[in-house]
Amino acid sequence: MKSIRIGLPAVALCVVLGACGESATPPSVNPSGGPSLSTVKPSDPNAEPPLPPANSTAPASPRRPSPGWSPSGSAAPTGTLTITGVITQGVESGCFLIDNYLLVNGPREQVRAGARVTVTGRLQPGLMTTCQQGTPLVVESVKPA
Repeated sequence: MKSIRIGLPAVALCVVLGACGESATPPSVNPSGGPSLSTVKPSDPNAEPPLPPANSTAPASPRRPSPGWSPSGSAAPTGTLTITGVITQGVESGCFLIDNYLLVNGPREQVRAGARVTVTGRLQPGLMTTCQQGTPLVVESVKPA
């Protein structure tokens, strides 16, 4: 009985793996009767993709925005900023904002929802966060307002 419990899954595994290797089309045969071998040249990873014909309806390939690009068309602000206002809770837990700026690395005892403060920090618009909102402002100092 033990050999059936071990053997049956092994047979099922062989059938599944065997089906994965089958090809829907038979291999091509060269005139000498053996299978034909073809050489595939790897594509150049640095090559530009071919452009579609002028009368093609194919969509254009997506292009990456250049560094410093922002949706408004002007460069994203950088540098030191001082803001006075009321801190609001962000969408994600542990995320706090003031005037649409995400407060990063501020002291937790001062950076809390509802606190009226003056915050000084460095703008870092390219900083990756899990907060999903606001322009990151790396906090340098926080004072009650």
